[in-house]
Amino acid sequence: MRVASLCLMVLLAASPARGQEAGDASPLAGNPSIQAALRAIQAAESDTIAEQIRLCEIPAPPFKETARARAYADAFRAAGLTNVRIDRAGNVLGERAGRLPRPNLVISAHLDTVFPEGTDVTVRRDGARLHGPGIGDDCRGLAVLLAVVRALDAAGVETPGTMTFVGTVGEEGLGDLRGVKALFAETLAGRVDRFVSIDGSGHAITNVAVGSRRYRVTFQGPGGHSYEDFGRANPAHALGRALAAIAGWQVPERPRATFSVGRIGGGTSVNAIPSDAWMEVDLRSSDAAALKMLGARLHDAVQRALAAENERWRNNGQLRVSIELIGDRPGGTTSAESPIVRTALGVAAALGLRSMLDEGSTDANVPMALGIPAITTGAGGTITGAHSLQEVFDTTDSWRGSQRILLLAIALAR
Repeated sequence: MRVASLCLMVLLAASPARGQEAGDASPLAGNPSIQAALRAIQAAESDTIAEQIRLCEIPAPPFKETARARAYADAFRAAGLTNVRIDRAGNVLGERAGRLPRPNLVISAHLDTVFPEGTDVTVRRDGARLHGPGIGDDCRGLAVLLAVVRALDAAGVETPGTMTFVGTVGEEGLGDLRGVKALFAETLAGRVDRFVSIDGSGHAITNVAVGSRRYRVTFQGPGGHSYEDFGRANPAHALGRALAAIAGWQVPERPRATFSVGRIGGGTSVNAIPSDAWMEVDLRSSDAAALKMLGARLHDAVQRALAAENERWRNNGQLRVSIELIGDRPGGTTSAESPIVRTALGVAAALGLRSMLDEGSTDANVPMALGIPAITTGAGGTITGAHSLQEVFDTTDSWRGSQRILLLAIALAR
């Protein structure tokens, strides 16, 4: 198999010397079982796609991933993983033992979606295109993990190190990476040598973790009748002042920093001065100082808005405000020269795939912040409309992503 042979030679060139993070790749060269695994995972791609659809039609809204987690645990057992369990956070774990327990490669995909409870998660197939909320992000990743396990077993591949496969909870939105945080703080504390998150489509490699801080800002006051109590300070008006200030911010392009007010709410009726008004704000940057600066600007804008609204109405029905931190994702970087990144790039190049380095906010944020070699990478195919009800996953040549993840896992379990 010319592609496999070429891939193994590139892996040999890309991998560092013995004792470094990714280990010596020379034993991979000419290994017939690895070549058989590559063939097996390509041949099974239709089954992988069917698994992707099946998992996606099991609802997994934020903080309610239990049904999908149970199904995924059953799939882990059926695929032959050992020590399958669901931890206290709700993560699903299963192990494929190597000749030694270390190094331990953790390879994960996330169970949850951004879509609320009650969303129709039926998947519609139109030729090579799959239509359904979450079908790519991250049902594709979940299915590819299972495909990797099955291909390894079908070809009888043995690895020097152990692989731990994980379906995590809480990756999206206000989940605040609670699953992967628990993984490193409790479930696998001190037992992770390398970490790969499979998230989304394509073949890019995320080696820069974008940190984020999310806040809920709530203005409160006595409220009242819109006509009879006119002249009282209005929480919604104070919120508007803060929104206007935030909308006028200028932020640097380097290091990149972003801000967004994602949700607003409050009040009880159109003819009432509300007793409360709130907004949720997302601040992001891969630079810790820039993120801190944005947080300080938010606090300043909110306090100025509060003072302006109270002064406008001479403190009649004086308002108060609370600023609650509701999400804190750490940032970090895995060097482009690190063995894990070099190996991932080598695998992609050997398979004739274009793989660029990228930045993003994923489960890999946590291990990167801890200094553990970590990346996130796509699972092949192409997603459009991610995080929308019109999400589509194009399966054209998606098997190439499955092969890449398989070979990457073998190379890193050393």
